[in-house]
Amino acid sequence: MLGLLAELQKRIPDGWFLRRLLPAALFVVVALVGGGTLGHSRWNDVPLARARIADALRTSGGLSADGFASLVLFAVPVVAAAFAVPYAAAAIGALASGAWPWWLMPVGRRVTAWRVGRWAAPDLLARQAVRARADGRALRADRLDARAARARSAGRPDSPTWCGDRFRRTEAQVARDTGGDVVSGWTALLLGAEEAPRAALAQTRDSYDAACEALAWSAAFAVLGAWWWPAAVAGVLLGLASWRSLRTAAEALCRTTEAAFTLHPPDPPGTR
Repeated sequence: MLGLLAELQKRIPDGWFLRRLLPAALFVVVALVGGGTLGHSRWNDVPLARARIADALRTSGGLSADGFASLVLFAVPVVAAAFAVPYAAAAIGALASGAWPWWLMPVGRRVTAWRVGRWAAPDLLARQAVRARADGRALRADRLDARAARARSAGRPDSPTWCGDRFRRTEAQVARDTGGDVVSGWTALLLGAEEAPRAALAQTRDSYDAACEALAWSAAFAVLGAWWWPAAVAGVLLGLASWRSLRTAAEALCRTTEAAFTLHPPDPPGTR
């Protein structure tokens, strides 16, 4: 089994192998050993887990019919998970960007209203910071200053998600500075720009997709926690780190897009 993974690594692109196939193999192993063998009652039984893995390696190590059948039974869910994750990541990316489907729009409006209710104007936060610092509460004043800076940079929420607000600000800035539209001009920009801007856009978009895939894996491990609770802990921690990575990737994607449209503004309508 390990030899098969090593051979696949040589033949499959690193991005696909590291982001999809290898996490899928890890997920299936955790599901079989943690959820299928250990469970909640024996969640920390390391000898039992070691014995289960050793039996699987011995069974699949030969060329017998049983070994081949075991390898197939392992490979099928791994490949299925590897192919399913991009679709789940695409759905997560759409939700993160604020492009919610029509049947989720009532929920989206409620979430947006909740975010607006929690939002405070930066001037109000700045005044509270001044009063807190005058009262000797320096830590609270620093926290309020940080909130004021974030509120001033992000503006009033207009989307169910932070990434959605950031993408909308980019669209508005591109339209204001260049008169172009990000949605319609994205493909033309990729085709007409020089190699460096194209590579930068592709890299930042790939980072955004990778963060969405990591969130999909975190959700899968969290669900697996119903059978083996340490998987839920790992899923929550991975989800928190992935959400942070998603926001960082979205910020980088927006900044790169703004710079690319500034360097290569779209042709005015009617010039072609």
